Amino acid sequence: MYHSMERITVTLSTRPNLARNPWSVVVGSGIAQAVGPATVIFGTLSVFLLPIAADTGWSRTSISLAFTLMTLGMGIGYLIVGRLVDVFSTRPIVVISWFGFSLATSFIAVVPTNPILFLIPFFFAGVFTPGTALTFTRAIVSWFDNKRALAIGISSGIAGLGTTFAPLIAGVLLSRLGWRAAYPVLAAASFVIGMVMLFALVRVRGERSVRGRLMHRNKSASSTVLPDLPGMELRAAVASRQFWMIALSLTVIGASVSAFGVHLVGIATDRGLSAADGVGLVAVFGIASLLGRVIGGFLFDRIRVTIVAPIIILCPVVGLLLLGGSFTQSILAVALVGVAWGAETDLLPFTVTRYFGMRAFGRVLGVLLAVFVVGNSVGPVALGIIYDSSRSYALATPIIAVVMILAAVSFALLGQYRYPAVKGFDKLAAIDEDAADELVKLDDIEVDQSVDPASLLSAGEAARRE
Repeated sequence: MYHSMERITVTLSTRPNLARNPWSVVVGSGIAQAVGPATVIFGTLSVFLLPIAADTGWSRTSISLAFTLMTLGMGIGYLIVGRLVDVFSTRPIVVISWFGFSLATSFIAVVPTNPILFLIPFFFAGVFTPGTALTFTRAIVSWFDNKRALAIGISSGIAGLGTTFAPLIAGVLLSRLGWRAAYPVLAAASFVIGMVMLFALVRVRGERSVRGRLMHRNKSASSTVLPDLPGMELRAAVASRQFWMIALSLTVIGASVSAFGVHLVGIATDRGLSAADGVGLVAVFGIASLLGRVIGGFLFDRIRVTIVAPIIILCPVVGLLLLGGSFTQSILAVALVGVAWGAETDLLPFTVTRYFGMRAFGRVLGVLLAVFVVGNSVGPVALGIIYDSSRSYALATPIIAVVMILAAVSFALLGQYRYPAVKGFDKLAAIDEDAADELVKLDDIEVDQSVDPASLLSAGEAARRE
């Protein structure tokens, strides 16, 4: 990827000021996602399930289809938004998507007592969801290269806190307003907080636009060009073996771990634990997944994914084997699965940037996320079918173990990064956004702390002329 040249050492004199501190983007993105669709819909559906069934007379199965329809909508939305974020500026996409999501969610309050019509708002909420998620990831990776996975992990960890507290907030609204009125209130609060975070803290590094369309810098009075970011086009990425290895691996990982999460109480009781123990293990799973997001980010920045990812992927296999027996042993088992589930949040976008670069980041990640959410939606259903046919989860254990082992092997064989981290990028991006654009085009640069960042551009131009 990079030109071969002698090492260039550049020193910088100024420190990043608070208003431009990239970590504010991480915090703002995390808080926005903490009140986003994952919280408003997925984090509260279990609380609303029984009240909706009691009020309407619908079966729990028909109500649960809302999750499936929303997931299907998300798969479609990721394909659309993935293309948009590579062409249009971030804020218009987020505003339109979040407004659409909030409007669709609010319509749940006025849906007639018809189980089919009830599903329609959930589907459209899913279509608009990726515009409130992938966009924030795009903002984070634009600022970070050296600590990219950690930044993603911290942001998703903050977001995970939202799903922890969402059931409590939903319970209060449910008791005071009823389920129909609770949805518009949640949607309105989500939109307001999300917009405040977006405009106060979240910005894509060096992003320029004309009427919403991304532009880089003026080449003449009447001409602008798109950013020249390093990376592969979507067609080349899809043609690579790494793309399909990542896609298939993450599909089976998502399906397996999501199935485990949904059926956790059932699996625990099937292995001799009490229902109360099973509920306690759900809490352990949630806490471990939050820790896994930060731990995964810390590790991925320091150890190549071909080494650390297989180890993390095999954690659920060990967890499945340990689950049962004593409650203490089961805590360890569920913690292993939870950590792996959380680490996946960092793994996909980080891996995309390392193997396919940033040129078509949105399009590549959008396709992979569409595949990933399909796996997440299929896994719980498939495990439910296995249980219904055999009246036991025992048959699922070897199946999950085999596919997870294959996924671990697949990640181990991905090979060297095509687009490794550029030394000094994070420091320079916080000080001079345009200089960071030049930095990714150079090879083996270190950034110290003493000279004006403009010297980097001069050094870079001189090196390229050589």
